[in-house]
Amino acid sequence: MAGLIGIGLSGVLGHQTALNTTANNITNANTPGYSRQEVQFETQDGRRTGAGTIGSGVSISNIRRLADAYLNQQLREDSTLFGEQNAFNAELTRLDNLLGGEDTGLNNALNNFFSALQNAAEDPTSLPQRQLVLSEAQQLVNRFQGLSQEFIQQRESVKTQMQQGVNDVNTLLKSIADLNLAISESPGVAQGKMPLELMDQRDEKLRQLSELVSIRVTEVEGSQVNVSLANGLSLVTGANASEFATRSSAQDPTRLEFTLTTGGRTLLVDEQIQGGKLGGLRAFDELALKPAFDELGRLAIAISSAMNHQHEIGMDLEGDLGGSFFTDVNALELQRSRVVPNGNNNRNTTGQLAVEITDSSLLPAGSWELQFSGDGRSYELIDSMTGETVRQGRLPDPVQSEINMPGFNIRVEGGEFNPGDKYLIQPGRNAADSMNLNIRREEDLAFASPIRTAANDSNLGTATINQGDMLNVRNPNTGALLDDFQGAGQFPDGPVTVTFSNDGAGNIGYVVSNDSGVLFDSTMVDNDGDGVADTYDPQKINQIFSSRPEDEANGQYRGYVFEMTGEPADGDVFTIDFNKNGVSDNRNAELLAGLGTKNTLNGGSQNFTEGYAGLVEDIGVKTRQSQMDKEASATLLEQSVNQRESMSGVNLDEEAGKLIQYQAAYNASAQVMSVAQDLFNTLLQSFR
Repeated sequence: MAGLIGIGLSGVLGHQTALNTTANNITNANTPGYSRQEVQFETQDGRRTGAGTIGSGVSISNIRRLADAYLNQQLREDSTLFGEQNAFNAELTRLDNLLGGEDTGLNNALNNFFSALQNAAEDPTSLPQRQLVLSEAQQLVNRFQGLSQEFIQQRESVKTQMQQGVNDVNTLLKSIADLNLAISESPGVAQGKMPLELMDQRDEKLRQLSELVSIRVTEVEGSQVNVSLANGLSLVTGANASEFATRSSAQDPTRLEFTLTTGGRTLLVDEQIQGGKLGGLRAFDELALKPAFDELGRLAIAISSAMNHQHEIGMDLEGDLGGSFFTDVNALELQRSRVVPNGNNNRNTTGQLAVEITDSSLLPAGSWELQFSGDGRSYELIDSMTGETVRQGRLPDPVQSEINMPGFNIRVEGGEFNPGDKYLIQPGRNAADSMNLNIRREEDLAFASPIRTAANDSNLGTATINQGDMLNVRNPNTGALLDDFQGAGQFPDGPVTVTFSNDGAGNIGYVVSNDSGVLFDSTMVDNDGDGVADTYDPQKINQIFSSRPEDEANGQYRGYVFEMTGEPADGDVFTIDFNKNGVSDNRNAELLAGLGTKNTLNGGSQNFTEGYAGLVEDIGVKTRQSQMDKEASATLLEQSVNQRESMSGVNLDEEAGKLIQYQAAYNASAQVMSVAQDLFNTLLQSFR
């Protein structure tokens, strides 16, 4: 009887455990990371008799969780990919909406500004039209500054998310290390009896960690796992966890860099942060936000430089030269702000650098790193995006010199450099934010040209002279005012005259002079720079004066040029003078308005609107591509989740069926015990 009761009891206890396990599965059906548990039955050792072996019941050999290491690894990898693409796309979408929005982008402001200039050119004396130009110019400045501030806010938002992500990573690393310890110290681990809930919790923490950064997981002795970055740098070893942190970048203090403290050492791990949310944020900063900053700065410099130059060579309503329209792109403080010393530079370094914009039409968008080596005078200039060395050389002694690049120069002003010193070179740094409108009064808008020409009434020939083209009012080499523009409203040395001689045999010459005397004659003229004196040809367009600044020394460069056609008679005179009382002159206004469609970017291949459209298009293409990548990664993640759920997830219908199955077995085992009791009672009654 005892054997029959024992068999029934083993069945009751075994199926009670199965019922408890099934009930636990049902109640945890919606618990994140929970793996379905299953009771494994095995028959107990039988009792050997002469008639054979008689069974002694059932026992529970193990309660296992249904989990597959490969599926978990696949889920972590797909979580990493989706976390990266999701963060990258979210930030790109925000940037794309900012640049492409009618109210937030630059397009409307650019179009309105140049339209106002065109309208003003039609009536240059109208003060309301001039006021509209100033108003639209201020709106353009506001848009540049507004976009710059929005970029800064998004950069700070990315930094905040990075810092929060690092905190989350550290919390997860500590939890994984603690779970490693708890699992290894759990009773029965040595016999393969695993703490199922702790294993589930650890797998879920690993999955959450993989959403933030790409990791590698390795199982080790004691049922523990080691966690490392993709390059093998350890994050969790047994019960010990490393700690992430962020700090201001030594290269660029406006941005963050990642560090990892492990075993008492702190390492810079910026390049190792790949995948997951942190990798996506870092990729956005490197591949989208920084290039957008650089491109916006380049566009601000190009517009300011072109407008300033054209306005400087114009004349306002009061007869004065125009001056800068927007902030001078080569103000000394701006030049020096484009150079950022590396935070790890030698403390004894005293070197001073500045970046001068030389030609905004050739200026590229980007940043470079200037590195010094050897004795501190050998240098390399490295493109930050490609990593390629674009310039290298050695500073002279003394070090004052220039490193020439397309569109800008790096000016070495003095001081001493040390081996290992690095400097970040950003020509477009702060350009949009520092852009301001210099013109405050309507009368100060220089819509007229400061020069005009006239032919003497007594001229007998057929020659005509145009009104001329202004080149500059300053010597491009020295920055000093040219001789003809050192007096307000007049030429200091009086009008410039061009007097022709014609011997009737095809030999036509001229002499250029002013009140101070002869400036040059045609035998000295070499306007095309071919080394041969030019001659006046009545059959073609002839340029009077040189367009090359180096010809200032011999009087041929005056900051303006004229064109003449036709045949002058002997003694014909043409006069070039300051444009006194030229308030109705709109020549410079038309040139200012024309800058809106003139190709002044990328070596003369794009205008301002096209340049900005290129930025919008670039971000738009990246946004669309990232959206597709996000959707693809979401599909992969969904497949991985479904595969894991098919193995580890709780199916309530299946568990309900098991409840009925185990309940029936439990009842049957109880009935066995009841039968044993009845038999035992019958046996006792037989002896009474």
